[in-house]
Amino acid sequence: MLRMGVISHSKSPYACPLVALKKPDGSLRACCDTRKINMITEFDAEPVPDQEEIFAKLSKDCYFSKIDLSKGYWQIPMAKESKPLTAFVTHDGLYEFNMMPFGLVNSGATFNRVMRKLLKGIENVHSYVDDILIHTQTWEEHLQRVKEVFTRIKKANLTARPTKCFIGYNEVEFLGHIIGEGRVNPNLTKLKPFSKQRDQLQRLKKFVPNFAAVAVPLTNCTKKGEPNVIRWGESQEQAFQTLKSKLASSPILQLPDLHREFTLRTDASDTGVGAILLQEFAGEKFPVAYASKKLNKSQMRYSVMERECLAVVWAVLKFEPYLYGKEFVIETDHQPLTCIRKSKVANGRIMRWALALQPYRYRIQVIKGADNVGADYLSRSTEIMQANFLSFISKEL
Repeated sequence: MLRMGVISHSKSPYACPLVALKKPDGSLRACCDTRKINMITEFDAEPVPDQEEIFAKLSKDCYFSKIDLSKGYWQIPMAKESKPLTAFVTHDGLYEFNMMPFGLVNSGATFNRVMRKLLKGIENVHSYVDDILIHTQTWEEHLQRVKEVFTRIKKANLTARPTKCFIGYNEVEFLGHIIGEGRVNPNLTKLKPFSKQRDQLQRLKKFVPNFAAVAVPLTNCTKKGEPNVIRWGESQEQAFQTLKSKLASSPILQLPDLHREFTLRTDASDTGVGAILLQEFAGEKFPVAYASKKLNKSQMRYSVMERECLAVVWAVLKFEPYLYGKEFVIETDHQPLTCIRKSKVANGRIMRWALALQPYRYRIQVIKGADNVGADYLSRSTEIMQANFLSFISKEL
């Protein structure tokens, strides 16, 4: 980082601790614990691109390219007066960032603004953080758009990462989805469904509270090392019928209003984590989406505090398109979770998770355990929405 000019020696009166976060590819990302400076930073409300709005524009396109900027944040220079605020402590003294670091609450908003200005006026080009998507109906138009985008990247003195750029494909992966040929599908390259019925339920799981826990007998059949022949017994049949029943009954999801505040309610058990994304309408909170995840063997050995914190971090990342760049509320029945906003956390794992939440603007509210079951929402849906949804389910199942 010093050789790259990303950081330099500092004489700042401020100092943040430095930690290393593990990235999905196994490499490490240096990250400052900037929670204190974030708490007194004026929030930048730069809007986040709406992924559903992007997907809605792709149905007629045949050619796609995705461009990934290399270490995107580190390509944005810090204002001179702001550099001392990013100082951090090392064994070799103080350093400060010359380029924008990960972890500042407004880093994402700043980067989104840069990308919006960079690509302004180019048709059929969209960006989401450091990913750029180009989509066109004809090959000639596609080459023209690709050339224009790279010309602007070069003029702005930015660099792309060749190994993560895909030019001129019929389909590409973007925002966790495979787009192309008039379809937008979840990226299921690692999923090996064992039947059409289970595949359909997987696509509809956002409508089912606590899907992961209910579906355990089904998902266990796809674990590594399991035999190729599926043994369909009483527990699998019961799980399948339960999921069908839940899909055909309340609650029905409320359509999200991006101009209203979101509430994220999370919980953890010995075997899984779950979350409900809520919004208030007419004085009552309604579900916008459900999500759940079965814990692996290692996660099952986490302490209660660690599992509850995992539920929060996983849920925030799960619903990032709704929450990133907005103020939202996290509701939990686990009082100790309020510590993740404090300056010192003794548990290393929880400390890393707390740092992962730094880019988000949230406040934590502790609720009673009895209020964390979501039962009140199971009967709150309009007859029209229910009729439409039941019609949809009958076609799917």
